Amino acid sequence: MLRLLPGILVIVALFGGNARAGGDLSAAEIARLSNMVRQDCGSCHGLTLKGGLGRPLTVDQLAGMDRETVRDIILFGIDDTPMPGWLGLLSEPEADWIARALKTGAIQ
Repeated sequence: MLRLLPGILVIVALFGGNARAGGDLSAAEIARLSNMVRQDCGSCHGLTLKGGLGRPLTVDQLAGMDRETVRDIILFGIDDTPMPGWLGLLSEPEADWIARALKTGAIQ
């Protein structure tokens, strides 16, 4: 956990105090979501998020999608692909935070 602390602090600084960006997510929730993206999403999208079974989740690869589209993919998945919907495990504000963090490169 200590090695993740600098990254978590940057993410909290970028998003934690902004209601539009982070909603009412606490620092602990943001840390949990960041870890989830690296571990759970990274199991398909690569631990560096540069691709694997799933496509890369890098800023340049997501540039053609708006944040709402990325959020909806996170929540509802993509039919006929291995990409599941996470709606039962993530709330809309959590998925929105993840989408924003991926689009801005806050999670790498």
